[in-house]
Amino acid sequence: MAFKSLSQPRIRLADQVYDQIMQAIRDGSISTEDRIVQEKLADEFEISRTPIREALFRMEQEGILELAGRGGFRIRKLDEAEIAEMYGARSAIEGSAARMLAEAGDKATCAALRARITRAEDMTENTVQAYFDANRSIHRAIVEATRNRFLLEFFDNIWNRGSSFTLFASIQFVDLSKSLGDHMSLIDAIETGDGWAAAEKMILHIHDGKELQMRGL
Repeated sequence: MAFKSLSQPRIRLADQVYDQIMQAIRDGSISTEDRIVQEKLADEFEISRTPIREALFRMEQEGILELAGRGGFRIRKLDEAEIAEMYGARSAIEGSAARMLAEAGDKATCAALRARITRAEDMTENTVQAYFDANRSIHRAIVEATRNRFLLEFFDNIWNRGSSFTLFASIQFVDLSKSLGDHMSLIDAIETGDGWAAAEKMILHIHDGKELQMRGL
């Protein structure tokens, strides 16, 4: 079968637009109250509307944006049911990871995780992005340590969604420092060797994060 050549420059341009809009959301330049309009973005970027439209539709598909009338978009606010689903999935994935690590009983792995937590929480910036990155890094390291590629894939599917960041950003209205919780206590639970106790500790940790999220919203 013969395929037609693809227009790579246009695709790369749409990706650049996507990245810049996401960065504007991350640093607060675009808020939940702002309306994002294709024509205005095309003028600011000084490009055609095609890559703008591609980037915005991609963000809509990923659950970051929603239609706001007359071709405009705005940051989508997650409802409580969707938040509960997301944190429920996290509990299943990360709770299983904690149980597996506890049952494996590898002291070297626990030591490495403690070092990872210390590095991640030693932040030089007090920003939403910094706290989000620290949390994702710590929790991903725990799942990655299981060496189960399917668990890690499920984890990345949740945490790498743009909507995960926009949801996390609501914590800034409560207390960003509370988002870290007590990660070292998770490793303490894993080191006991009791798989179900470790899973329960992780699930409670994630539940506390959900409650903090709800207060932020």
